[in-house]
Amino acid sequence: MPSSEQSDLFSDEPSAAPNGNGSPRPRAGHATVPASQPLAARMRPRRLAEVVGQEHITREGSLLPRLVAQDRFGSLIFYGPPGCGKTSLAESIAAESGGRFVRINAVMSNVAELRQLLAAARANPAARTILFIDELHRFNKSQQDLLLPDVEEGNVRLIGATTHNPGFYVNAPLLSRSHLFRLEPLSPAAIAGVMQRALADDERGLGKRRCTAQEDILLDLGALCEGDLRRALNALEVIVFGLDEGTAITAADLEVFARERRIRYDADEDEHYDTISAFIKSCRGCDPDAAMYWLAKMLAGGEDPRFVARRLVILASEDVGLADPMALPLAVAAQQAVDFIGLPEAELTLAHATLYIATAPKSNSATLALAAAHAALKRGPVQPVPLSLRDKSGKANKAAGHGQGYRYAHDYPEAISGQAFLEKPLTLYTPKRNGWEAKIADRLAHWAELKSQLRTH
Repeated sequence: MPSSEQSDLFSDEPSAAPNGNGSPRPRAGHATVPASQPLAARMRPRRLAEVVGQEHITREGSLLPRLVAQDRFGSLIFYGPPGCGKTSLAESIAAESGGRFVRINAVMSNVAELRQLLAAARANPAARTILFIDELHRFNKSQQDLLLPDVEEGNVRLIGATTHNPGFYVNAPLLSRSHLFRLEPLSPAAIAGVMQRALADDERGLGKRRCTAQEDILLDLGALCEGDLRRALNALEVIVFGLDEGTAITAADLEVFARERRIRYDADEDEHYDTISAFIKSCRGCDPDAAMYWLAKMLAGGEDPRFVARRLVILASEDVGLADPMALPLAVAAQQAVDFIGLPEAELTLAHATLYIATAPKSNSATLALAAAHAALKRGPVQPVPLSLRDKSGKANKAAGHGQGYRYAHDYPEAISGQAFLEKPLTLYTPKRNGWEAKIADRLAHWAELKSQLRTH
């Protein structure tokens, strides 16, 4: 059976929600919303206009409201973080369209159930079945492919909800047949507004408890819930039922929730990639405060510290490079220390390396030089190794003249012989004027002058 948070609230419509095996389940009346349901489920919007925090797609005159008002929408995919309103949008659309509403969760469903639902929709086209699939990304390629013919023919109107980037987790053919809408985390103000209504609502909310809260208290609770309205409403319910009736919620009442709060962080999923991206860019952009914040978020979210250490080693060469040649050995030492001592002490090691790299002068000259070398290899024939530079080991190599004419660098002042090491000279490395690399730039300019003098004599 779907969880109580997912229960259908649009009971005055003739359509139905599914039971555990996907068959229709009659709706109950609006006036009989079960009190046993979590507050987040009881307070679900009943119309599209009641959905908050997603005005970029729900405001009057936007594409989605126009499609729903005309009942001309096809398949829709809602993509966004938990608690931002994906299910609420789906249920609101179903309520306003009046179609037969069937919902399944991809975690609990299977191919047999999917075939049964699609066959039922095919047999009853007049019902205009809306198939809502929560956590659509959990369906594998075969299950998603199974939807294609009926979506294409209009036998079902698919509404998919996913917390994962559809570009990676939804098949391209299914994505191309759907309107994609990205939902954003709700602002604390939007969440606080819904919580204030929940405190006052006698029918579906907590109005009978007669508890109150100042706006700043609700804003703080909304901020703690990181844009997740479901989480905020359920937290509010727990707090209210822990107080006497008629009591005002205070900052002290939020402390327990704040202590037990866990940040949203899904390892190996979007939050993982987004946060490490922010961490890398903060280090590259010389912002130690932001770098430490994202590091702390990853560690608090349970990220593997060895993963962070590997990224620091890469940053040391990719973004610091020769501007501070000590960054790489320090990052490698940090990586080894993380393996050696483990958490929680390894957090200090990662902080040490993060601050060093974030505050180091930056140069991507090594990255650019390597890319230029690869490009030179691709755009022209591979240059042969000059005869004077070839290995002269063995009689055959010596007889072929390998090594003849080689000038031993240490026999010349500053180890500059003036000899060419490519048949066709190339300029691939251009030093930056940052940190230690400024000295390298000066040194190379001096050597270029020496080589020029040797070649003219």
